[in-house]
Amino acid sequence: MKLSVIIVNYNVEYFLEQCLYSVRRALEGVEGEVFVVDNNSVDRSLKMLAQKFPEVKVIANKENVGFSRANNQAIKVSSGEYVLLLNPDTVVEDDTFHKTLAFMDAHPDAGGLGVKMLEGKGRYLPESKRGLPTPMTAFYKMFGLTKLFPKSKRFAHYYMGNLSNDAVNEVEILAGAFMLMRRSTLDKTGLLDETFFMYGEDIDLSYRITQAGYKNYYFPETRIIHYKGESTKKTSVNYVFVFYKAMEIFAKKHFGQKRASLFSFLINIAIYLKAFFALLGQFFRKAFVPLLDALLGYGGLAAISYFWGKATVYTTGSYPVTLFLVVLPVYILIWLLTTYLSGGYDKPYSIGKSALGVMFGSILILVLYALLPDSMRFSRALILLGMLWLALEMSLIRLIGYLSGNKAFQAKNFTVKRFLIIGNQDETQRVQNLLESTSIKPDFIGLVSSDVQTDVPEGFIGNLCQVPDIIGIYKITEVIFCAKNMTNQLIIDKMVEWHASNVDYKIAPEDSLSIIGSNSINTRGDLYTIDIEAIDASYNRRNKRVFDVLLSLFALLFWLPLALIVRKPLRFLKDDLLVLVGRKTWVGYCPLPKDEDQKLPEIKNGVYHTASGLDDDVARDNEFIRRLNMHYARNYTVWKDVEIFFRAISRR
Repeated sequence: MKLSVIIVNYNVEYFLEQCLYSVRRALEGVEGEVFVVDNNSVDRSLKMLAQKFPEVKVIANKENVGFSRANNQAIKVSSGEYVLLLNPDTVVEDDTFHKTLAFMDAHPDAGGLGVKMLEGKGRYLPESKRGLPTPMTAFYKMFGLTKLFPKSKRFAHYYMGNLSNDAVNEVEILAGAFMLMRRSTLDKTGLLDETFFMYGEDIDLSYRITQAGYKNYYFPETRIIHYKGESTKKTSVNYVFVFYKAMEIFAKKHFGQKRASLFSFLINIAIYLKAFFALLGQFFRKAFVPLLDALLGYGGLAAISYFWGKATVYTTGSYPVTLFLVVLPVYILIWLLTTYLSGGYDKPYSIGKSALGVMFGSILILVLYALLPDSMRFSRALILLGMLWLALEMSLIRLIGYLSGNKAFQAKNFTVKRFLIIGNQDETQRVQNLLESTSIKPDFIGLVSSDVQTDVPEGFIGNLCQVPDIIGIYKITEVIFCAKNMTNQLIIDKMVEWHASNVDYKIAPEDSLSIIGSNSINTRGDLYTIDIEAIDASYNRRNKRVFDVLLSLFALLFWLPLALIVRKPLRFLKDDLLVLVGRKTWVGYCPLPKDEDQKLPEIKNGVYHTASGLDDDVARDNEFIRRLNMHYARNYTVWKDVEIFFRAISRR
């Protein structure tokens, strides 16, 4: 056996599927085997593997054992002369294995090899080649000097920026996304250190390879796409702690006590600084608009109150300080809360929803105003003037955001999506149908033939050679490659060649219900699948929770009469309390056998489910239940919960 390919999977079914299609192509003519170690995924990864990739050897763990241990499980039972550790969110070129194995055969001093990696828009990923993270190298990276001097041998040593991206070079560290190693090297150095749960294990093994007398090579004569996992988001606080703690483990293991202590000191400074700024960034990204509304709203309302008091109520002075310190802040909080409940803070921010929230808030404030003692009732005019000011202020902020082109303020209907699908007639039609069945509402879909040797088929607007002109003329925003008709080399070539067009790229794997791509180095990638995400929308999640709370309060107040209607009244009361505290929801998905689980947006277990109140024969039909759950997820409204609840309790 020449090559053993090992992939560790955790809940990335569609990325894994695309990866395995590329691996299957690349293994043609190579004596090889493929292992997938699944770390207890809850999606349909295992079912997909059984259906589409029967040749793959699957190790299904019952828990998430981490990256290192999972890889070691497969390495121990593999038999290849070479072992490749490959991430599931990658796509390899068709000749990647042929080229890399030939290089390793020709260089017996090579213990490990990495390749040129590109992100989903065709841009080079600097982690394709890396240097050893010594204390000073880590210091330069953590404090931004690597970015300031990307070609410096000293400051950019973390990414070995002084070496050409396009030349074969000896490097110190290999990237775990594609790590090809000689088995005899692993026999000498040992397997991955399972102390590292995630991150750092590739650095540790790469270092041990060089310590054993072998060399690590960067080989840019073949390329892979690496979409990068959601867990690698650099702004994630979890990423900061896990990654830098892994660096600390590495330092304590391999550096002297003095250097390790220095490294540990720097690491801990970096951890808390980066964690602080990551939290701060997340907070301001989510809370900036509400905070701005609160500050401008209070400032304007305070000014209005001051001048209104001087002009109409007091000959000298103005309203007492209680109004400014207590009453007005409460008014503002109520307006912000009702704006939130009306969807005014859902992205994209909407002027209409904000105005609706302010109106409902004003009604609530007027009701509460009537219940206040005389000492706290200053003037209804202030409420009406405040309503006008809040509506005006919120509208202006959202209008300015929209005119500035900020995506958070761009209504979905105005987000133009103009697609180009490249492939043959059958495959482009299949992908077009898939695209039209997602939540995306394309403004334009153009078909381009991947065959430049024949005339352009009817219904197509051009061929592969004409794409740069087509992108400009038709104002294309996204290009989708049909992988069934095109080699991965050609796809990657075109992504790099058309990079200046600033379009996004997607790949549609053959015989798949997914279209995968990536817009950013820090994102897992955009995934277009059949639209089942209506219930996952933030406003629907909020509405469902509001419904649960209101219904629970109602059920508590009227439990005695309801006890005459519902089955098992005490159980109903217990469930009611569980819903109230957020442990359950009133309506959930109808459960299916484990091997029939659906990939649907996650919601809490329901007191009742989508099939509650239906005939027993119907409720036992698994295919009917699948369709029922899908319809509920895709077309969710609160009224569905109301309907199911009353249907369920009416059947005794």
